[in-house]
Amino acid sequence: MKRFALIAAILSLVFALAACRQKEVTLSLLVWEGYADPSYVRAFEESHHCKVVASYMGSSDELVAKLRGGSASNYDVISPSSDVAGMLASTGLAAPLDMAQLPSYNQLSPKLRALPLVKSNGRIFGVPFMWGPNPLLYDTSAFSQPPDSWSVLWDPQLKGKVSVWDDLSTVYMAAQVLGYDKPDPDQLYNLSDEQLAAVKTKLLALKPNIRKMWTTGGELTNLFQNHEVTIAMGWPLMTAQLHKSFFPIGETIPRENTTGWIDHLMITSASEHKDLAHAFLEFMIQAQTQKQVTAVTGYVPANPSAAKFMTHEEKKSLHLDNPDAYMQRIYFWQDVPRRAKYNEIWNEVKAAQ
Repeated sequence: MKRFALIAAILSLVFALAACRQKEVTLSLLVWEGYADPSYVRAFEESHHCKVVASYMGSSDELVAKLRGGSASNYDVISPSSDVAGMLASTGLAAPLDMAQLPSYNQLSPKLRALPLVKSNGRIFGVPFMWGPNPLLYDTSAFSQPPDSWSVLWDPQLKGKVSVWDDLSTVYMAAQVLGYDKPDPDQLYNLSDEQLAAVKTKLLALKPNIRKMWTTGGELTNLFQNHEVTIAMGWPLMTAQLHKSFFPIGETIPRENTTGWIDHLMITSASEHKDLAHAFLEFMIQAQTQKQVTAVTGYVPANPSAAKFMTHEEKKSLHLDNPDAYMQRIYFWQDVPRRAKYNEIWNEVKAAQ
């Protein structure tokens, strides 16, 4: 009888453990690469007894397409950039936030919090998370001196050695080369039909130099490591990845300046785990977590208090010694009223032989 009682007790324990595992909540993310790294996400999983599962997006348009295409219920937390965050807030795809659950919000950069991007009808729909530029990346062993203009991408000597992002930011870059950001940088996001036609012609002239267009950070990192390309438009994430592998990568903002982004964390309206999602947002904007995210991505944290966990060299490399001056060199993405037309032009460029 004792043996049967022992077996029954063991089975009861097994069933109880299985039930506990079944009750473990999964928080699903649709975010940019680098925003769900185990080096910091694991601590949240352990403290909240949950599992964080991430899918990565290659562009803002991909994010919007998934949310509008019936997949919104698959995701709890998203990280839209400043070109689509406002639209998600105003169209009901994102849920308004309970700010009482986000005590670290007031630590975030006042300048970023003041932006109207994720505010609608007096409610806040997102928290600033990370920001940064789309810089010019180059193999330092292939250039005698750092390139100082986006126009170098059109140099005939770089035939087959260039990569650009498969994204509308490449359209913005070509518009900068054509001078359409003068005197008003906002014009990059409001180009006329005539200006878009000129941008298309300019990008078609670039195609012979393009080895491959990249869609993920890891893809561009591999292109450099395999010596398939020597120069590209990229993200600081690739610079960080390549530095870790001791690749001779250089990063610069050309004299024309560059476009950039302010990523926000938002909760989807369809999320069934909104309290846990709020806890995740709070965790991700805390100063110590922000420092860990910058270590992975090379991006600038929205929480300036992250700097107290950094060395002097780290703070300087992230421009936290003078963020306002750095921001002046970045034309942050905005909503593009004629986004469909921009995408039409970009798709025509990609389809051209």
